[in-house]
Amino acid sequence: MSLLQTLVGLINDLLWSKVLIALLIALGLYFTFRTKFVQFRLFGEMVRLLGEGAAASGTDKNKGITSFQAFCISTASRVGTGNLAGVATAVAVGGPGAVFWMWLIALLGSATAFVESTLAQIYKVKDKDGFRGGPAYYMEKALNARWLGIIFAVLITFCFGLVFNSVQSNTIAAAMKTAFGTNIQVMGIILAAATGIIIFRGVKSIATVSQIIVPVMATLYLIIALFVMITNLTEIPAVFALIFKSAFGLEQAAGGGIGAAMMMGIKRGLFSNEAGMGSAPNAAATATVSHPVKQGLIQSLGVFVDTLLICSATAFIVLLSGTYTSGAEGIELTQTALAGHIGSWANTFVAIAVFLFAFSSIIGNYYYGETNIEFIKDNKLVMFLYRTAVVVMVYFGSVASFGIVWDMADLTMGLMAIVNLIAIVLLGKISFGALNDYITQKKAGKDPVFYADSIEGLKNIESWDYSPAKKQAK
Repeated sequence: MSLLQTLVGLINDLLWSKVLIALLIALGLYFTFRTKFVQFRLFGEMVRLLGEGAAASGTDKNKGITSFQAFCISTASRVGTGNLAGVATAVAVGGPGAVFWMWLIALLGSATAFVESTLAQIYKVKDKDGFRGGPAYYMEKALNARWLGIIFAVLITFCFGLVFNSVQSNTIAAAMKTAFGTNIQVMGIILAAATGIIIFRGVKSIATVSQIIVPVMATLYLIIALFVMITNLTEIPAVFALIFKSAFGLEQAAGGGIGAAMMMGIKRGLFSNEAGMGSAPNAAATATVSHPVKQGLIQSLGVFVDTLLICSATAFIVLLSGTYTSGAEGIELTQTALAGHIGSWANTFVAIAVFLFAFSSIIGNYYYGETNIEFIKDNKLVMFLYRTAVVVMVYFGSVASFGIVWDMADLTMGLMAIVNLIAIVLLGKISFGALNDYITQKKAGKDPVFYADSIEGLKNIESWDYSPAKKQAK
């Protein structure tokens, strides 16, 4: 196991220090400029669309997955261990400056998230639950590269369905052990059983559970973080100063200067918000909307919610406590930091919060694997074996060491992101065209509607009808 961890660590250093940091920042800037800063200028529209989707949830049981439910599935995957344990680790290893790079990758990544999720909507296909899609589908249909789609499908199934889920269960088991002294083997069995019950019931069950858990858990955690910040109000300016100084190596802290801060901030930022990784588009494709850009905007908002709100909440809890140099990492650091602010009962609160955060991530992660296995081959036996493997990995993660599960997560996440980023930079012009069409209709006072011929040259479109004018011409 130590040999495997050493090998994975070497590959991760190469992947993250030489390739992904440059790629994520460069493409984030490219998509930000090409969409004319869509993540900022249409922020109000994002919030309006999310509210509209929430109001529609549950109004038509036969409609499939609503835009709000799709948002909750993707947010269930985003909001989890990365927000509580991952952020704490980034600060402990990379220093306070890691928070700045986490913010930067979120601000730029929200444009990337818009592009990939809009593409997923355009190239989605119909299935028994409504729709499914994602990077594998737009790689096949838009790039005519099914082989690349299969590579991506295998990577995301292994990454999210198996490795990431072991990270989530590892964090839950550690938090429960710290708070209640719970035996990790017993916790593993409980988590595995609960996961099996939900995932064997299908995507609508996942959407229903996510729709309930995600808003409640996020709100409670933010209220606690806000209380911590208010009670330490006079120290907030100093924390901001520390973050910015450390980000550029002006003040060495914990793991070292700009290199450590940048790498840890971007790695843990991507793990948490998933922008450009190709995961959230799988959830975005399930939504029933009148125009692909609507879901693209909603998914872009998800990056802000994840990083600028929830990750920042953890960062400030840890930095205001001063415990980030104590040597603790992961969820134990978050628990220790919060206990210093609100008392020993914080261990219990964080344990419950991380259970809800991470368990919702497990069911969201599972779905990403399911839809990509269906892309490769829709086979009931294969799906049964996958679901069984997910349950096994949830148990394995509970009892495995902290280091190996995070290293494996970084490796699979990095490989998956590279494949997806190559695809979306080649297909970006399609998302730009969809955005222009959406804005044109909005300016005309319409509720935007998308057709298969709304963008010139589109092909292999299965789930969007042709415009009335095109139908009449035929």
